[in-house]
Amino acid sequence: MSHSTEHTAATCRSSRHTRVQHLITADESSLAELEALLTTLPICSTGRVFIEIPDSSWQAALDIPTRMIVTWLDRSLRSGDPGTGRGCAPGQALARAVTAWADEMLCDEDDATRIHLLGGYLGTADIVDHLTTRRGIAAEAINTPARFGLTPAS
Repeated sequence: MSHSTEHTAATCRSSRHTRVQHLITADESSLAELEALLTTLPICSTGRVFIEIPDSSWQAALDIPTRMIVTWLDRSLRSGDPGTGRGCAPGQALARAVTAWADEMLCDEDDATRIHLLGGYLGTADIVDHLTTRRGIAAEAINTPARFGLTPAS
Protein backbone atom coordinates (compact mmCIF):
# COMPACT_ATOMS: atom_id res chain seq x y z
CA MET A 1 0.00 0.00 0.00
CA SER A 2 1.43 3.35 -0.91
CA HIS A 3 1.59 6.09 1.66
CA SER A 4 -1.15 8.66 1.35
CA THR A 5 -0.49 12.24 2.39
CA GLU A 6 -4.17 12.66 3.28
CA HIS A 7 -4.72 12.14 6.99
CA THR A 8 -8.35 11.73 7.89
CA ALA A 9 -9.80 9.91 10.86
CA ALA A 10 -10.85 7.03 8.60
CA THR A 11 -7.43 6.55 6.94
CA CYS A 12 -5.62 6.77 10.26
CA ARG A 13 -7.77 3.98 11.74
CA SER A 14 -6.65 1.62 8.99
CA SER A 15 -4.22 -1.02 10.23
CA ARG A 16 -2.20 -0.67 7.00
CA HIS A 17 -1.83 3.10 7.24
CA THR A 18 1.77 4.25 7.65
CA ARG A 19 2.23 6.15 10.89
CA VAL A 20 5.12 8.54 11.23
CA GLN A 21 7.04 8.61 14.50
CA HIS A 22 8.16 11.97 15.86
CA LEU A 23 10.73 13.00 18.44
CA ILE A 24 10.01 16.54 19.62
CA THR A 25 11.73 18.56 22.33
CA ALA A 26 10.97 21.92 23.87
CA ASP A 27 11.61 23.99 26.97
CA GLU A 28 9.91 26.95 28.61
CA SER A 29 11.34 29.32 25.99
CA SER A 30 9.85 27.40 23.06
CA LEU A 31 6.33 26.51 24.20
CA ALA A 32 4.68 28.72 21.55
CA GLU A 33 6.82 27.10 18.82
CA LEU A 34 5.90 23.69 20.21
CA GLU A 35 2.18 24.42 20.11
CA ALA A 36 2.48 25.64 16.51
CA LEU A 37 4.38 22.47 15.50
CA LEU A 38 1.86 20.20 17.22
CA THR A 39 -0.99 21.70 15.18
CA THR A 40 0.75 20.57 11.97
CA LEU A 41 1.03 16.90 12.96
CA PRO A 42 -1.30 14.33 11.41
CA ILE A 43 -3.77 12.87 13.92
CA CYS A 44 -2.19 9.44 13.46
CA SER A 45 1.31 10.56 14.47
CA THR A 46 3.16 8.56 17.09
CA GLY A 47 6.20 9.39 19.17
CA ARG A 48 7.41 11.41 22.12
CA VAL A 49 7.37 15.01 23.18
CA PHE A 50 9.88 15.95 25.89
CA ILE A 51 9.41 19.35 27.54
CA GLU A 52 11.87 20.71 30.10
CA ILE A 53 10.46 23.32 32.48
CA PRO A 54 11.80 25.18 35.53
CA ASP A 55 9.00 23.87 37.79
CA SER A 56 5.52 22.35 37.65
CA SER A 57 3.79 25.75 37.36
CA TRP A 58 4.83 25.73 33.67
CA GLN A 59 2.88 22.56 32.86
CA ALA A 60 -0.12 23.14 30.61
CA ALA A 61 -2.60 21.10 28.62
CA LEU A 62 -1.44 20.43 25.07
CA ASP A 63 -3.45 19.31 22.07
CA ILE A 64 -1.43 16.37 20.71
CA PRO A 65 -2.26 13.30 18.63
CA THR A 66 -3.59 10.53 20.88
CA ARG A 67 -0.75 8.13 20.01
CA MET A 68 1.93 10.53 21.25
CA ILE A 69 3.30 10.71 24.77
CA VAL A 70 4.29 13.93 26.54
CA THR A 71 6.97 13.87 29.22
CA TRP A 72 7.35 16.96 31.40
CA LEU A 73 10.85 17.33 32.84
CA ASP A 74 10.74 19.53 35.96
CA ARG A 75 14.27 20.90 36.60
CA SER A 76 13.41 21.84 40.19
CA LEU A 77 13.01 18.13 41.01
CA ARG A 78 16.20 16.93 39.28
CA SER A 79 19.86 16.99 40.21
CA GLY A 80 22.72 18.19 38.06
CA ASP A 81 25.92 16.32 37.38
CA PRO A 82 26.45 13.40 39.78
CA GLY A 83 28.55 14.23 42.82
CA THR A 84 28.35 18.01 42.42
CA GLY A 85 25.34 18.72 44.64
CA ARG A 86 24.17 21.23 42.02
CA GLY A 87 20.70 21.56 40.64
CA CYS A 88 19.79 20.62 37.11
CA ALA A 89 21.06 23.19 34.59
CA PRO A 90 18.83 24.33 31.70
CA GLY A 91 18.92 21.72 28.94
CA GLN A 92 20.46 19.03 31.12
CA ALA A 93 17.29 17.09 31.95
CA LEU A 94 16.16 17.32 28.33
CA ALA A 95 19.46 16.03 26.96
CA ARG A 96 19.56 13.13 29.44
CA ALA A 97 15.98 12.06 28.75
CA VAL A 98 16.16 12.36 24.97
CA THR A 99 19.51 10.59 24.58
CA ALA A 100 18.27 7.72 26.76
CA TRP A 101 15.05 7.47 24.74
CA ALA A 102 16.95 7.61 21.44
CA ASP A 103 19.34 4.87 22.55
CA GLU A 104 16.40 2.62 23.34
CA MET A 105 13.94 3.49 20.59
CA LEU A 106 15.96 4.47 17.49
CA CYS A 107 17.30 1.11 16.43
CA ASP A 108 17.27 0.84 12.64
CA GLU A 109 19.51 2.48 10.06
CA ASP A 110 16.43 3.23 7.97
CA ASP A 111 14.51 4.75 10.86
CA ALA A 112 12.38 7.58 9.50
CA THR A 113 11.66 9.31 12.80
CA ARG A 114 11.05 13.01 12.28
CA ILE A 115 13.12 14.97 14.76
CA HIS A 116 12.25 18.51 15.88
CA LEU A 117 14.43 20.00 18.63
CA LEU A 118 12.95 23.25 19.91
CA GLY A 119 14.59 23.61 23.33
CA GLY A 120 17.41 25.93 24.35
CA TYR A 121 20.83 25.88 22.71
CA LEU A 122 22.83 23.85 25.25
CA GLY A 123 20.44 20.90 25.53
CA THR A 124 19.75 20.95 21.80
CA ALA A 125 23.46 20.95 20.95
CA ASP A 126 24.05 17.96 23.25
CA ILE A 127 21.14 16.07 21.68
CA VAL A 128 22.29 16.81 18.11
CA ASP A 129 25.80 15.67 19.00
CA HIS A 130 24.48 12.42 20.47
CA LEU A 131 22.12 11.70 17.58
CA THR A 132 24.72 12.37 14.89
CA THR A 133 27.86 10.89 16.46
CA ARG A 134 26.49 8.01 18.53
CA ARG A 135 23.27 7.13 16.71
CA GLY A 136 24.49 7.84 13.16
CA ILE A 137 21.57 10.08 12.24
CA ALA A 138 22.32 12.51 9.43
CA ALA A 139 22.36 16.12 10.60
CA GLU A 140 20.06 16.93 7.66
CA ALA A 141 17.36 14.76 9.27
CA ILE A 142 17.26 16.89 12.43
CA ASN A 143 15.28 20.12 12.59
CA THR A 144 16.60 22.74 15.03
CA PRO A 145 16.06 26.50 15.32
CA ALA A 146 17.98 28.21 12.49
CA ARG A 147 19.49 30.70 14.96
CA PHE A 148 21.50 27.84 16.53
CA GLY A 149 23.24 26.88 13.27
CA LEU A 150 23.49 23.25 14.44
CA THR A 151 22.11 21.39 11.43
CA PRO A 152 21.77 22.00 7.70
CA ALA A 153 17.99 21.37 8.00
CA SER A 154 17.69 24.42 10.26
